[in-house]
Amino acid sequence: MQFNVNNSPFNEEQREYLNRLIPTLTEAQKIWLCGFLSYPFIAGYEQSVQVDQTAAPKMEQSIQTREVTVLFGSETGNGQSLASTIVEKLQAKQLPVQSFSMDDFKPQNLKKVQDLLIITSTHGEGEPPENARSFYEFLHSKRAPKLENVRFSVLALGDESYEFFCQTGKDFDKRLEELGGERLYPRVDCDVDFEDPAEQWINGVVAVLHETSNANASAISVSEKQAAATLLEEKQSVYSKKNPYPAEVLENISLNGRGSNKETRHLVLSLEDSGLTFEPGDSLAILPENDPELVDSLINELGWNPEESVQINEEGDIYSLRKALLSKFEITRLTKSFIQAAAELFHNEELKKLAAPGNEEKVKAYLDGRDLLDFVRDFRPVQLKPVDFIHILRKLPARQYSIASSLKANPDEVHLTISAVRFQAHGRNRKGVCSSQIAERIQPGDMLSVYVDQNPNFKLPSNPDTPIIMIGPGTGVAPFRAFLQEREAEGVTGKSWLFFGDQHFSSDFLYQVEWQKWLKNGVLTKMDVAFSRDQAEKVYVQHRMLEKRKEFYQWLEDGAVVYVCGDEKHMARDVHQTILTILEKEGGLTSEQAAVYIDQMRKQKRYQRDVY
Repeated sequence: MQFNVNNSPFNEEQREYLNRLIPTLTEAQKIWLCGFLSYPFIAGYEQSVQVDQTAAPKMEQSIQTREVTVLFGSETGNGQSLASTIVEKLQAKQLPVQSFSMDDFKPQNLKKVQDLLIITSTHGEGEPPENARSFYEFLHSKRAPKLENVRFSVLALGDESYEFFCQTGKDFDKRLEELGGERLYPRVDCDVDFEDPAEQWINGVVAVLHETSNANASAISVSEKQAAATLLEEKQSVYSKKNPYPAEVLENISLNGRGSNKETRHLVLSLEDSGLTFEPGDSLAILPENDPELVDSLINELGWNPEESVQINEEGDIYSLRKALLSKFEITRLTKSFIQAAAELFHNEELKKLAAPGNEEKVKAYLDGRDLLDFVRDFRPVQLKPVDFIHILRKLPARQYSIASSLKANPDEVHLTISAVRFQAHGRNRKGVCSSQIAERIQPGDMLSVYVDQNPNFKLPSNPDTPIIMIGPGTGVAPFRAFLQEREAEGVTGKSWLFFGDQHFSSDFLYQVEWQKWLKNGVLTKMDVAFSRDQAEKVYVQHRMLEKRKEFYQWLEDGAVVYVCGDEKHMARDVHQTILTILEKEGGLTSEQAAVYIDQMRKQKRYQRDVY
């Protein structure tokens, strides 16, 4: 039975909630709920509601409080933050809950789990994040137990512009069902703009868990309401994606020398009076704007009025079309879901053919390197209204950059190291949205909307005497500048070793003077560099690691923490393989033993990566 406007007195929001809840209830739960709601209206009602005695034992068993286990797979911290949020909400409902990073959870305990919530991102070619890999492999092995008594739900984080969007979450969801688990709430797949759908998933899961438990269903006490109100007030006062801080640009300079093939910007922003804090290893997110020339070309191509008013969100905010395309919507990347939605709106026969089932490989090939301007030129729409067009675009995601400074060394400031992205594809010059804005259109005195994105999985060791090895070619060196600034400010004397690489020594040795100063004063113990284009045969950081493999292995044996920052698809994979090779050659380990060694390092937080 479904509630609708004609057969119930509930408003639309209540009807939607009830229609989602009722199908999840057992017969015993429905009987109990009827009695509970009838209580105020039944004259002479006694202390307990009379139900069919044969149903009572079943009812008791079905509504007993079940323990909730939250597992998160996350490298950048988003999954961990969302896990903390749902734990707080479940605890507020007095539900028993425990939370683990997937690499801290013992797989053999899976058979003891009752209600399982999984929050995970996806990396690379549909692969699980590093701290989820072992659990993922266990779950997909023959060792995985049957889960007939387990209820589960999955929140998947991803980027729809990639082919294997949210693949890890989809894999978990499918596998848990194959093992006999019962889905207590549908999986939700989140794009880069994940906050709203993630909040809906959290609220939906909490509602189902609360309603199907025997936790006190009475109204929240005054003290709980006050605590919730205080928490809400605190959260609203913090700068975030929905409430970014307008940071003034203090410096914007090029780090590359004459003749470089690159343009790398050193950006200094003021955080004075913002109250924003961060630690080395965290990132700063910038809410960028699209290239005005690209926006104007797109509007002109469609023959629209740039000043036409359009509603940009469900809250009813109105922007001019040009302002909306400048600041609110993604126009430089296309996705499969956009292609499908456009096929319904554009009334273009060629587009319908492309979007038809069976053409997935053609769609994939078309998406590569093309933007919205290419698309409307290739598949010209018929009688398309700007407001309809806006509604099928995805929101313009924030761009995150590893922070390149220590707050202790530079109070009220944050430094970033940003490489301008420029390339050519399909006969047109292309630019990175945020990096080209920084390189071409941002001057000292301008303002940028920012917020801090914490990364609890990329942090300096708590013991200052622990040796650290930092591997960061190009702009991947940014967090290590923050690490050394922090260690210098704190007077830390533990050993440190930096591997840095780029194209040319003379033009691309980022922050060269600072590294040399730290080598001289002992803040940095060792530094090895690789400049790939300064000789006939290209040399990268992994080659320097192999050259120093005996010493590298000894540092590992001495308990060093290894940090890797940079490109995941190529550099990070090559570095990972190099460490395995060093373990095999210098430690005499088999390939399987080397993999176990690294896995243990990861669990001990001695192998940390900030990759993209």
